Amino acid sequence: MAVVEASKDLLIRERLPVTVYKSPEDASRVVAKEIADLINSKGGRCVLGLATGSTPTGVYDELVRLHKEEGLSFKDVITFNLDEYYPMEPTQIQSYVRFMRENLFDHIDIRPENINIPDGTVPFSLIEKYCQDYDEKIKLAGGIDLQILGIGRSGHIGFNEPGSLKSTKTRLVDLDRSTRIDAASDFFGVEHVPHQAITMGISTILSSKRIIMMAFSEGKARNVQKTAEGDVTPTLPASYLQTHTNSALIVDEAAANELTRIKCPWTLVGGAPTNLKYTPVLARKAVIWLALSLNKPILKLVEEDYHENHLSGLLATYGPAPTLNLRVFGHLRDTITGWPGGRPTSNGIPSSPALGVSATIPAADPWLQEMPNLQPPSKRIVVFSPHPDDDVISMGGTLIRLCDQGHVVNVAYQTSGNIAVWDEDALRFANFATQFAAAFGVDAAAVKKISGIEQSAENFIASKLPAEVDSKEIQKIKGLIRQTEARAAARNAGVRPDRIHFLELPFYETGAVKKKPLGTEDIEIVKKFLQSVKPDQIYAAGDLSDPHGTHRVCLKAVLTALNEMKDEPWVKDCQVWLYRGAWQEWEPERVEMVVPMSPQEMMAKRIAIFKHQSQKDVPFFPGNDKREFWVRAEDRNRATANLLDKLGLQEFEGVEAFVRWHVGNPFGTNPVDLK
Repeated sequence: MAVVEASKDLLIRERLPVTVYKSPEDASRVVAKEIADLINSKGGRCVLGLATGSTPTGVYDELVRLHKEEGLSFKDVITFNLDEYYPMEPTQIQSYVRFMRENLFDHIDIRPENINIPDGTVPFSLIEKYCQDYDEKIKLAGGIDLQILGIGRSGHIGFNEPGSLKSTKTRLVDLDRSTRIDAASDFFGVEHVPHQAITMGISTILSSKRIIMMAFSEGKARNVQKTAEGDVTPTLPASYLQTHTNSALIVDEAAANELTRIKCPWTLVGGAPTNLKYTPVLARKAVIWLALSLNKPILKLVEEDYHENHLSGLLATYGPAPTLNLRVFGHLRDTITGWPGGRPTSNGIPSSPALGVSATIPAADPWLQEMPNLQPPSKRIVVFSPHPDDDVISMGGTLIRLCDQGHVVNVAYQTSGNIAVWDEDALRFANFATQFAAAFGVDAAAVKKISGIEQSAENFIASKLPAEVDSKEIQKIKGLIRQTEARAAARNAGVRPDRIHFLELPFYETGAVKKKPLGTEDIEIVKKFLQSVKPDQIYAAGDLSDPHGTHRVCLKAVLTALNEMKDEPWVKDCQVWLYRGAWQEWEPERVEMVVPMSPQEMMAKRIAIFKHQSQKDVPFFPGNDKREFWVRAEDRNRATANLLDKLGLQEFEGVEAFVRWHVGNPFGTNPVDLK
């Protein structure tokens, strides 16, 4: 069910229908149901336009379920895919032919002759004629009844890059560098990504009777806002959907973050809509927005500031201004603690009612005072790290502080991270193993065996094709590299060697970018580990909006395991804190715990990150951000600290932020909004 329904007032800014769902799963089920209803309403015969990428896979999963469990038939369905890389063999792992087979076609009863995907093997001299025939085939099928779209980082639909005209038909196009960078992880390096692709044109797409564009995660938020609220322009091909009479934009909460009705709904229609209800989170968001917009600390905001910026309704609910200011300021201040495992004088982090504390400011946090003889009660703590470096990158300062304050800190690395190591590093470490064995008098048979492994690795890598999956030996070597780096980083942070754990969840161990679905075996591994520790606190990467990434899958493993054990006494008393990945931080109105860092602590965190040498300088999967991971982490920590400073709170070198998850909450929902 949609969580944000757009009223007529709100639609003044939105130039095409946008529906926001709590999670990608909810949105995908709705789209799949519309497809199923269309198939059934047309007696089974309809024409679907399909897309690839991570966004529509949830829809395909649900369609497969509907076929297997509810008898939805695809025998008379005809499909046309949007695009394909060029050149591309259909058997290559990056091929969209292979993608569609693995994610949909091999699991339903569609006839092979009804499947149409642009052919990446067509001779260059015949491409123009081939593309014309592809458009003609769509027309002969009766046109596309329903077209599914995603949206790229550059705002492209299909592979129609910025600059594409509305009149374009199916054709061969050159790919923007940003598009190729986004695809680099699938090809194990941007240098292996094709420079061209065959794509339906804008005109071909817009000829569809119905169009649904889907977008999930924060990374899509800005383009969602521009597509829905901006002008129609060739520089943002997705904006052409505004000219279609039956198009819709389906997004999750994270992708909707930049929409005016989500970001600052009080600014709509010359003032706040009469039906705008200020929840505590929205109220804090509004006050923070006002302070930053006016470049004023929260405690300096006055009545006129609220009235002149469409926030009279907020004052009517939570005012007057001095009281509201104090409550929001008090809430933010009370999230700051130097004792993440619990203050010496309390049993944990105190919770704040409603918007925060009362309108009076209590004494400062004890951690700001001199307390040389005080220690918090020792707690059993588990820090889950999806990859072998997420712990120190995302919460290294907090990890160091927890260890320094005497807690029993366990770090659990959920995956091996073995695909993110350069081949040259694997060869270097294989050679080191051989030389080490020989230098320290290991028996000749063992040296020969190790040398044979090294030679086998050399032979494999010498003949390895671009994006080819590593051999089991290479995967093991690369996994050991990540393990040794993780051990060094965790020890540097203060974690005892016997409290460093490698879970190696099976869903990850494919050797390829595409992973297996999370299974019961993964959940059982996490449950068994948690049972062995029975922690008082758990820290996990809380990237709920990442629809198919490793962080989201790893988080689901943790939360599913906890929910299955929710009746056990230790689980009922356990605090679960979520941190964010290396690129983004929690929104300040949602944050429930902030751990500050001094310059010395920031440096200690940096040194811990440096232990991940295989990820330093040029990481294997840098994404579209060329900064090194330690730079990204420090920039984020300083930016959050500067934000608090602007709002009138204490000034810190950097901070790390967390939100609380309560066991029993449905996975995929926002932990703060469920309070």
